[in-house]
Amino acid sequence: MQAEGFIFYPEKDLLGDPSAWGLPFDDVYFTTIDGLKLHGWYVAGNRREIMLWCHGNAGNISDRLDFMKLLHDSLGLNIFIFDYRGYGRSQGRPTEEGTYRDAQAAMDYLRSRPDVDKDSIVIFGQSLGGAIAVDLASKNSCLGLILEATFTSLVDIFEMPPAAFPIKYDSYSKIKRVKVPLLVLHGDHDDVVPFESGYSLYAAANKPKKFCAIEGALHNDTYIVGGEAYFAALDEFISGISD
Repeated sequence: MQAEGFIFYPEKDLLGDPSAWGLPFDDVYFTTIDGLKLHGWYVAGNRREIMLWCHGNAGNISDRLDFMKLLHDSLGLNIFIFDYRGYGRSQGRPTEEGTYRDAQAAMDYLRSRPDVDKDSIVIFGQSLGGAIAVDLASKNSCLGLILEATFTSLVDIFEMPPAAFPIKYDSYSKIKRVKVPLLVLHGDHDDVVPFESGYSLYAAANKPKKFCAIEGALHNDTYIVGGEAYFAALDEFISGISD
């Protein structure tokens, strides 16, 4: 198996769309710098801030609908979630460099919308998407960065020499270039990404920053196990950087 097949687990079929959850949304297509058409959803909220959501390595945007509903209803955020190349309705095949281009195209699309406050974009990355979010935040101005259940680098996670694994997602070397407020959330029982890796990435980051351990949470259930306290932590962070 090639390294890409070991890291990326895309699903093409969508399980539904935000309308099934009572969410107002725009069905969006936009184009990357290398000419691929990507798909995403823009869900309108009732506040100024916009969450640009980089999801994890499996499934597609429709697997996040329940979480999207909770974020929208609890925080009132505008949300833009998109699929990387090869995921859902997005063209192409996923690669590390390709996912960086995809996130940049999503940022460029958001900034082109007349209903978006370009100074109020908060980048949110989960798991593998955290590495994509770090890369994006290191190259673009944004209001803040939220990382959840993410890691220093894949080389560290798999404990392999760099030359032996071509896909790096090396957030540790990039996090110092991020100059905006940072919130890191991690389940203390994460069964995929070690808690220590998430904390090490946080420790290497610039201030201001905050680390939030979700007690009892695994890799994919932080928002469920964390409950109201989880959403309160997000709201406190976003409200604090918006003042």
